[in-house]
Amino acid sequence: MVLDTQKRKQVTYFTGVEIENTCMKGEFTLFVVGVRPVEEIELLANNNKAKHIYFGTSQSFTPETDEEMSQWTVMMRDLLDRDFSVTLDFGIEYMEKVTASGLMKYEKFVPMISAKIPNIYKLNKNTTLKIDDITWGLTNSGVWSKNLKEITDNMHYTDWEEYVGDTVIDVDNNV
Repeated sequence: MVLDTQKRKQVTYFTGVEIENTCMKGEFTLFVVGVRPVEEIELLANNNKAKHIYFGTSQSFTPETDEEMSQWTVMMRDLLDRDFSVTLDFGIEYMEKVTASGLMKYEKFVPMISAKIPNIYKLNKNTTLKIDDITWGLTNSGVWSKNLKEITDNMHYTDWEEYVGDTVIDVDNNV
């Protein structure tokens, strides 16, 4: 079954090739929406020959409490300990929680920081993207800034039309 945006929001698991420009690009991947049992994820990944597991799919990483963050962390840590590569797609607002999770020590952990910038093409040629700190000099040694046009011209671009070809996994029938 081919997935479109509506179908992505209705499923828990699907498989496909990672198309975004990360170190896992081109890898066959198990995509997971939300927190799920580790044993179930491992079984599905193994059954589908996926060595890479992508969490936070469909913008599902939204822990509101420490307990919810712990559930995400334990789930990913357990799979990293089982030698899977793990990507976590998270909004920039979760940076502190993710960096405090202990996951950064894992070589096979791939943090995917998602900075939502709607209507990017409506911005003019002088727009600059600035990577800043919480406050002056608190956690970073400085700031990074670059003209947005230069970034979007030179970065890997993935058109929404490329997000096709994924296959839904029916947990009730495939586990």
